[in-house]
Amino acid sequence: MSATVLGLDGVSKVYGEQPPVHALRDVSFSVRQGELVAIVGPSGSGKSTLLHVMGTLEQPSSGTVSINGVEASSLDDRALSLLRAREIGFVFQQFFLAEHATVRENVADGLLYAGVTAAERRRRADEALERVGLAERATFKPTKLSGGQRQRVAIARALVGQPAIVLADEPTGNLDSSTGTSIMELLRELNAGGATIVMITHDADLADQLPRQIRMLDGQVLSDTARIGAP
Repeated sequence: MSATVLGLDGVSKVYGEQPPVHALRDVSFSVRQGELVAIVGPSGSGKSTLLHVMGTLEQPSSGTVSINGVEASSLDDRALSLLRAREIGFVFQQFFLAEHATVRENVADGLLYAGVTAAERRRRADEALERVGLAERATFKPTKLSGGQRQRVAIARALVGQPAIVLADEPTGNLDSSTGTSIMELLRELNAGGATIVMITHDADLADQLPRQIRMLDGQVLSDTARIGAP
């Protein structure tokens, strides 16, 4: 059986006091190595808060989050930053690419906080660009790329550190339907190659294409199901 790379146990997140806003309510699930999971729900369902908590960008008000068996709340800020740099890759709806830097440099920057030498960062960046089909664009600036190509660069940056898990936040949200389809195909290919991916989306049709769907509403998990016939 595959190892658990992400575990949430009784996770709640409350903001403010007058009155308190319950963004997450007693959320528990785990993700095993090699899974491709959609977390789906309408705006305000708690998806974005859940992404931040899963990615250790925010601490839960109660409950625990574990990455590769390490409980995030047990770490100080420096150790937590190192865990995030080594074990978690992020892909956001906005590409967040440095426009003055080349594609290779943008991808290599995903390793800045992982203690990797400059030469090794460049080598791994080229490998990651090869995986997403952009090896020939390594010296381009992001301004010379299409939206779909920019998202591929962002995915390469997330993969470059060989993280335990990739968290993708609406990765097709800013793309036209054809380009979005190609990005989904890429995510499935990367998953087939061993990447563990959790994708946040509001698009139920998109979620239904993935092997497992966790449906959220009002900060709670409504259902956690595997698609019939999924591998």
